[in-house]
Amino acid sequence: MLIAVCSVKGSPGVTTVAVALALKWPEAESVRRLVAEVDPSGGDLAMRFGLPTTPGLVSLAAAARRTCNPAVAWEHTQALPIGARALVAPPGGAHARSALSTLATAQDTLVLSALAREPGVVVLADCGRVDPGSPAEAIARCADALLLVTGSHGDDLAHTAARLGELARWTPRPGLLLTGDGYPTADVERELGVPAIGRIPHDPAAAAILTGRRPPPSRRRGQSGLAHQAAALARTLAGPAASAAAAPPPTTPGAVPGVPAQQVRYRPGGAVVTPLGPGLPPSCLVPMPWEVSDSHRNGHQPGTAGKEPPT
Repeated sequence: MLIAVCSVKGSPGVTTVAVALALKWPEAESVRRLVAEVDPSGGDLAMRFGLPTTPGLVSLAAAARRTCNPAVAWEHTQALPIGARALVAPPGGAHARSALSTLATAQDTLVLSALAREPGVVVLADCGRVDPGSPAEAIARCADALLLVTGSHGDDLAHTAARLGELARWTPRPGLLLTGDGYPTADVERELGVPAIGRIPHDPAAAAILTGRRPPPSRRRGQSGLAHQAAALARTLAGPAASAAAAPPPTTPGAVPGVPAQQVRYRPGGAVVTPLGPGLPPSCLVPMPWEVSDSHRNGHQPGTAGKEPPT
């Protein structure tokens, strides 16, 4: 199974989500898990976990010129302390982008997608920020599920809304994954017209541990909300997404018999028909009316205290 994790703006925690899913994947002892850094701007795992940058993405790209055997990918991975393997990318964007371009065309196949089709293998591809023309697009298009990670404040959602239609053409099974505080999940789903597959809480201590960094000294190491939500998300992806991946995708992405393409949105497990037309409601591109309420200024969740969102 190939799970692509990406964002459209900033750094909302794509790498952290990929590592957390690898850690919390169901029946992890019987599944070979690979976190693949395919971010065109370069990787972070080598620096954070004290790993060399070779073997990794660059050496795999060189090997892929000579063979299309997907098993060769394991020879270019390194062990992470969470029990999974990592395909690390160099910190420099130029080398990472060049390696990704090679992997997208080597031997007319994608080594990582071929590897992910092997039984008992899950590849979590950290695609970073997916800009138009990104070399990671080829990998994202092959994914069984694409997770679009986004913050849930007004500016984050404006960028997400502008790219939803494009990303839905990449894969028939995109999923919206919210992170941190901001608008309530139900409000985001209503404004964007697509369901959220989950929400990852703001948990700096757990995120630091997962990505090899020292946690903030003021935070206690108790039950991690991030780990709990990552485990729930992993179960969702390993279940419905696996069943959906086994079924043939629509001939034309976005096609549902008798329904206009612009009214179809997808999540792992199947299609969701919405009443939306080809465009998204303008309200998702500007601050919502309750964004500047007194409760929001005082740090409360919009729509949960003080002035309520319109119905």
